[in-house]
Amino acid sequence: MSYTVAFMSFHLTLNRSFVADHYHDLPGFQEDRHGHNWSVEATIEAESMDQERPLAETLDAWQQQVDYSLLNDQPSLSGRNPTTEALAQWAFGFLEDRGLTPVQVKVREKVNYWAACRR
Repeated sequence: MSYTVAFMSFHLTLNRSFVADHYHDLPGFQEDRHGHNWSVEATIEAESMDQERPLAETLDAWQQQVDYSLLNDQPSLSGRNPTTEALAQWAFGFLEDRGLTPVQVKVREKVNYWAACRR
């Protein structure tokens, strides 16, 4: 008797928190400098649990760039207001650039205010 094992994948999600200030100064959206306790949640499509470590290390690297920073000074956000949408897009691209396959990245600015980027 032979058995065929079907290929299975799953979604792996990790979260990180960070503290950062930002302000909005582009036409149509202006707001004074203020800070938040943010969170980022990244989900990748994984084939095995071996992908947890690369996701954790990559998410940690992104978090270290933004933690206790002024987001307006981030080169990756140059020319953009540092909104949750912009942060989610940046984090999504950061994961992709490091060889991961993100399904979704969600950045939360407040309990009830977040944005998600996905393909």
